[in-house]
Amino acid sequence: MLGISLTECIGYLASVVIMASFLMKNIITLRIINSIGAMLFIIYGVMLATSWPIVGTNTFILGINSYYLTKHFRTN
Repeated sequence: MLGISLTECIGYLASVVIMASFLMKNIITLRIINSIGAMLFIIYGVMLATSWPIVGTNTFILGINSYYLTKHFRTN
């Protein structure tokens, strides 16, 4: 390949998705895309022989996004 491991590819993809989420004007779209990025970072953290700071932080972020998305869709 290009000398990049699958783990690194997942990490770079997660970073790009997170960065793209901050370009969104709609908060719901931002939370959905940011959640995808957080899930990719959780996978990345596990692939790094379980890097708990990465897994823990992104699990928290995913939980916050899930809470607000659930709250939004239940009230509408």
